[in-house]
Amino acid sequence: MIDLWYSEFHSETIKFSVQVEKQLLSKQSPFQRIDVFESKELGRFFTLDGYIMITEKDEFIYHDMIVHVPMHVNPNIKKVLVIGAGDGGTVRELCRYPSIEHIDMVEIDEMVVQVCEEYFPISAHKLRDERVTLYFEDGLKFVAQKKNEYDLIIVDSTDPFGPGEGLFTRSFYQDCYSALNEDGILVNQHESPFYDHYKKNMQRAHKRIVESFPIAQVYQAFIPTYASGHWLFGFASKKFDPILDFKKDAWKSLNLVTKYYNSKIHEAAFALPNYVIDLLNQGKNNE
Repeated sequence: MIDLWYSEFHSETIKFSVQVEKQLLSKQSPFQRIDVFESKELGRFFTLDGYIMITEKDEFIYHDMIVHVPMHVNPNIKKVLVIGAGDGGTVRELCRYPSIEHIDMVEIDEMVVQVCEEYFPISAHKLRDERVTLYFEDGLKFVAQKKNEYDLIIVDSTDPFGPGEGLFTRSFYQDCYSALNEDGILVNQHESPFYDHYKKNMQRAHKRIVESFPIAQVYQAFIPTYASGHWLFGFASKKFDPILDFKKDAWKSLNLVTKYYNSKIHEAAFALPNYVIDLLNQGKNNE
């Protein structure tokens, strides 16, 4: 038996490794390297430039938390912009809401969508839903052209380097603000607070969102295959508070079956550890 391992550096001195049964795909797109692996414990997983994006075993955690939190703060969301999210899991969860009328999904790398439709149908099977319009272009340029158009923007991006780098800038968040209507909500993956490299990106993103939105909070989830397992999301809005405006009854009435998210998780996710609160406050004060 060949002993194959995939390893990802979570920091310069910390490595996360997964035993691989076989490699299913390795391709270089115009933007990044795409690899798909088969693992006994995690099922299939894919990486971009050597970083895990999703695994079959725990992708539901990330997608539950990036979608269901904003959807139960404003149940009247009808038009959504999703930036990134080539694996399709975010769109899959959004499509569970009959109230949503239209989803624009902007993914810069068409090959990511093609690979996920072939190898990860569990997450990608709603990308061709009639309510979804796919755009294979730069999300930065796309959102800059939109004004007062969306109820919700979800930034389901890679980490802030390579194709995802521009999605963590001040101008991008200001463009998101302009693209949202008066009830608009922005949710983004917010990196990890644990390792230094991720921590700095998290602080930078939070500072820039706070500068752009009157309401800006951070919530958390535990995602085992992401760096440190402790992952953050940003919630920003023009008028809705994620706790005070949480619609528990609307959540119950939909009878959605979820594997991670529930109403208690929603409220608890915004109760952050003190060290994370301190880091966020420090980040706001940094130039």
